[in-house]
Amino acid sequence: MIVCVAVVGHNNNPLYLQSFVDDDNTLKFHYIVHCSLDVIEEKVSNSKRAGVNLNETFLGLLYPTEDYKVFGYMSNTKIKFVLVTTDHDLRDADVRNFFRRLHGAYVDAASNPFHVPGKRITSAAFAERVSNVVKTFGFGAAA
Repeated sequence: MIVCVAVVGHNNNPLYLQSFVDDDNTLKFHYIVHCSLDVIEEKVSNSKRAGVNLNETFLGLLYPTEDYKVFGYMSNTKIKFVLVTTDHDLRDADVRNFFRRLHGAYVDAASNPFHVPGKRITSAAFAERVSNVVKTFGFGAAA
């Protein structure tokens, strides 16, 4: 089950964070997403140091916690997408497909002429599309 989806800008500023659980733990998810940014930066810098060209935007499992698994994805423009889930049996192919659809939704939202690049995404259409992507993949709780 997906419990949180986040989009983070290239300056590590939060652009969007949506929680799919009913409790008031959004601060906890902000913390988890913030911690994942360190892991993303480490993976990217290690690939550069090793001389590997990071053409693959899917970063895979960033880290597991006791209750969650955190996955990452980074676009070519350094926009980071973070997925927090409680499902410990997710296949990488499913997570990749989820991130591709989430990235597509982000591109559509960022292409809106009324969206200011680098600012929070407040579009209700984007929030609805993210919820639909989560429901489509069957990961989400009743959102």
